[in-house]
Amino acid sequence: MAGQGPGSSAATRGGAGTVAPLDGWAVAVTREEGRWRAVAMDRGSLADLDSAISALRGLRSTGAVLGMLDVDDEFFVLVRPTPGGVSLLLSDAVAALDYDVAADVLDLLRLEVPDEDEADDDPWPEGDLGMLADLGVPADELAVLVEEIELDPDEQLTAIARRCGFADELAKVVETADA
Repeated sequence: MAGQGPGSSAATRGGAGTVAPLDGWAVAVTREEGRWRAVAMDRGSLADLDSAISALRGLRSTGAVLGMLDVDDEFFVLVRPTPGGVSLLLSDAVAALDYDVAADVLDLLRLEVPDEDEADDDPWPEGDLGMLADLGVPADELAVLVEEIELDPDEQLTAIARRCGFADELAKVVETADA
């Protein structure tokens, strides 16, 4: 998909001629036989939505599968493969102005990238707010978490993981990735 924003590269962000890898983390979470398991995903998933979706489909779990992407500590993406496609949630659609992965989410959702004039300081979530209802997070509760401006994206994802019941598993993987 076409490059977006400064430094315009699917795997990087930057400005004024600089290119830097994206910060953040990508974690795949599965639930098999009542037990949660979390594993780190390739960091390329932070910039390439197709990679994230393929990696999650490759897990071939009979239970729930969820990808959690904390992209550049600016926004998050939830990715949940379904038999008929994929459920997606982008925490802030305005991120598509600067990040290819966010623009790719909007593209799959068949939504336009917001105009810069529409951008403001409030989060603008797009996607399936009901995607975690079967895991214990109803749509209205997920909406509240996504729109909580006092929390950073990693804190929002941790709150979601806590509500679903896999906060400890997520924390172990994120701590290892940060080390």
